[in-house]
Amino acid sequence: MSLSYSNETVLGFSEPALERTALSTDKVFQSIEGEARVDAAGVDDGHPPLKLFGLPLVNMTQDRALDALFADFDTPKRVAFVNAHCVNHMKRNAHYLSALKQASLLLPDGSGIGLAARMSGQHLAANLNGTDLFPPLCARAAREGKSIYLLGARPGVAKAAADEMVSRYPNLQIAGAQDGYFSTDTQEAVVKAINNSGADILLVATGVPHQDLWIRQWSSWLKPNLVMGVGGLFDYYSGRIPRAPLWVRKLGSEWVWRLLQEPVRMAGRYLLGNPLFIGYSALNALDAQAERRGISQFSVSKRVLDISIATLALLILSPFLLLAACAIKFTSAGPVFFVQNRVGKNGQIFPMIKFRSMYEDAEERRAALLAQSERDDMCFKIRKDPRVTFVGRWLRKASMDELPQLFNVLHGEMSLVGPRPALQSEVDGYQPRERARLSGLPGITGLWQIAGRADISFRQQVEMDVAYLRSRSMLMDLGILIFTIPAILSGRGAY
Repeated sequence: MSLSYSNETVLGFSEPALERTALSTDKVFQSIEGEARVDAAGVDDGHPPLKLFGLPLVNMTQDRALDALFADFDTPKRVAFVNAHCVNHMKRNAHYLSALKQASLLLPDGSGIGLAARMSGQHLAANLNGTDLFPPLCARAAREGKSIYLLGARPGVAKAAADEMVSRYPNLQIAGAQDGYFSTDTQEAVVKAINNSGADILLVATGVPHQDLWIRQWSSWLKPNLVMGVGGLFDYYSGRIPRAPLWVRKLGSEWVWRLLQEPVRMAGRYLLGNPLFIGYSALNALDAQAERRGISQFSVSKRVLDISIATLALLILSPFLLLAACAIKFTSAGPVFFVQNRVGKNGQIFPMIKFRSMYEDAEERRAALLAQSERDDMCFKIRKDPRVTFVGRWLRKASMDELPQLFNVLHGEMSLVGPRPALQSEVDGYQPRERARLSGLPGITGLWQIAGRADISFRQQVEMDVAYLRSRSMLMDLGILIFTIPAILSGRGAY
């Protein structure tokens, strides 16, 4: 029998009992705020614990997190991971939220949590996702003589994952392995089998929110001192589902890989869930930053808008970004990205990222082309620049070469809307009025970009940027973003 539960029972709770104990999310927060046993007090390398979505998350490196899991091992610990999918569930399931609040440790899982932390002005020390943590956990268990019981996934998957870990760590003791296809009326037998195995560590992989609700329900019965809900990681280590290559994970696009692996099962989780999570993160950031003194509501709102739109754009456009990267890599020598120091707000230097649209020797050839500049000011531009590659010309026409700057936006070095970031050589020649452009975060788009881009003279660009900084508002930013779309489609001034 699968872990899809009937209307009569949910993880052993009868429907009337659920109704009697049902609480709204707000009431759960209030009722257990002072009773939560989450201990996120550890500080690693100066990183304070995270407070996100009303939950205290540990903020440690992977090694420190393992130390915390194995410290004082005789004291029972109930551990849960929190990722974007978990947040979406807890917002509509008060019982699941309560289970998370009562865990001993909550570990931040996935790039989404890192994004939510940045949006709220916090820093995530490490992504402690279960898939990466599983091998070092097994290595540590083997070294310390702790046995592991694997519970969950399809028949045979837990056993295959256990065999894989034993092949890596021969001293690892596997107390047992059981699939997750058991019914509610056989749960006591499952718990008895776990306890009789003598397992020190129990990993429950029945998915969110079922695994954490099940752990809470049977917590007082289970004998293993370390119990963790680990999601679908058994599938990866059993070989049933291949994990995304490391370079895809580093790009934050593992969700695309998983969607391609299981499109039917994962479509709702990612295509609908990711935008929903970004909305929750934006609200969380507004609440967090509104508490800080000296930050205007406009600045907070602008930052939330920047991160929300930049993240959605990267999620939606990631397949096209990968195609563009491949086209650059396979058609000309050199790196995919072009990183150049630019001058940002208050004169701060930062590395601006673009797709490389020129040949590798472009800078060496620049001096020989200065006389051909078609601009009557300090900005160097040639409509048919011979240094631009074939792919680069197409990227510039579609403004796709600028899209990697969305990462600059997420990092807080740029905004979606603002003055274009200048080179230091250009800033050195600024007059006092032109230096006013440095009073705000530089942007990917702005007034002069929607008015004609490179066809606008430098003097006009300065006037428009200064005018924007003096009268900027959320309504103006939204208007500029909307009008950027037809400006890109027209191709005017794109060269």
